[in-house]
Amino acid sequence: MTRTRTILLVEDNDDIRIITTIALEHGGRFEVLPAASGEEALRLAESHPVDLVLLDVMMPGMDGTETFAALRELDATRDTPIVFLTAKAQSTEVQRLLKLGANDVLTKPFDPLEIAERIAGTLDD
Repeated sequence: MTRTRTILLVEDNDDIRIITTIALEHGGRFEVLPAASGEEALRLAESHPVDLVLLDVMMPGMDGTETFAALRELDATRDTPIVFLTAKAQSTEVQRLLKLGANDVLTKPFDPLEIAERIAGTLDD
């Protein structure tokens, strides 16, 4: 049996965080560690090993790109795949995030039925 992989989900919107958690945990392939802010994500990343970070771009306080940079500084997440979630679907925004070093970029709204497959694909690359 395949081991359950742990996803650190960083999303300030409660509804999106809940829907994404349900979508990822359905089927038992993923366990989700939810964080409502970049600061909370950093604390969780230091204390819980994660296989992938799913990171919202626009958040109050520490935004997604600042959180991304901080995660890359931590030994625990330096090489962990990071996928951005963004409401900006323009190709320039997607390219900007990929140039930062993101492994993938998912645009909101996303299909909850497809997000687990996208994440699995990123982990299998």
